[in-house]
Amino acid sequence: MKITDVKTYLVCADEGTHSTRPRGRNWLFVKVFTDEGVTGVGEGGGWPVVVEKAVQELAYFLVGENPFDIERLWLKLYDIAHGHGVTGVVRGGAISAIDMALWDIKGKALGVPVYEMLGGKIRDQVPVYGHASTPEAAEGLMDRGYKAFKCGPKVEIIKTLREAVGYEVEIGVHCHAEFTPSAAIQLGRACEPYRPIFFEDPVVPENIEAFAKVAEKVNIPLATGERFATKMAFSELLARNLVDIVQPETTRLGGITELKKLSAMAEGQAVKVAPHDGSVGPIVEMANVHVMASIPNCFYLEHKATDVPWRYDVAPGAVGTGCGY
Repeated sequence: MKITDVKTYLVCADEGTHSTRPRGRNWLFVKVFTDEGVTGVGEGGGWPVVVEKAVQELAYFLVGENPFDIERLWLKLYDIAHGHGVTGVVRGGAISAIDMALWDIKGKALGVPVYEMLGGKIRDQVPVYGHASTPEAAEGLMDRGYKAFKCGPKVEIIKTLREAVGYEVEIGVHCHAEFTPSAAIQLGRACEPYRPIFFEDPVVPENIEAFAKVAEKVNIPLATGERFATKMAFSELLARNLVDIVQPETTRLGGITELKKLSAMAEGQAVKVAPHDGSVGPIVEMANVHVMASIPNCFYLEHKATDVPWRYDVAPGAVGTGCGY
């Protein structure tokens, strides 16, 4: 089997006017074609409009290759992109999309789900969490079967939510890395009585010492990872036991291949895995489900339940049983 073509599809998920997304939010889907008629789909993130061009440039180096050689092709694309000065989320986004598509092809060709090729499934369902910052939103999620969600970084919000839903539901606090270490410590300590399940990105995660300062003073599990574009970016946080939950964005990390490797790195440090899934589309969500089904340290998968109307119909996390995804 040989790769014959790679096509990209830039999809406008919404037409919002948020200042960081002047043209709305986009999903970048990729389809890899082969000479045997088997195709695979993937999804790239980080900066979809720019990543699309990177995929198109890398496609040249895939034509004629065996799509089963996923590890070798991952390394080939990584080296090529690095040699051309493409780094960070652009390189990660392009490789992620292609990597997912190759796993999809291999699963279809072999007639097995992706999780079987990753070692087989450990669980039949993957727990998910949603987003809620009001009692009404939280109760709406609970009515749909959700047992966890995250909210914004204000003590009054988590206090109100705890009073509304009690302690049978898990609540995470997402800080968007907007605090200084001292402010994050103050906020974390104030949130402790309400037992958050995690304290996400209280400070800029690239500043390891700032993260360490918060970890020392706050008694809430710390989580981070959506900003990182390589597994290596997690290395020091894991080695120094500064993080309890890694939250990789699979569309910029490097796809299924890297998510499986990062999960093993985290497992070695007794750290849980909860992929970030807040602004990406359905293809990577399915890829995440297959990896989470196959690893022992699965925690939660983030699920944006209300970004587009059809997501209301998605159940809170069942593993697929078809071939590929």
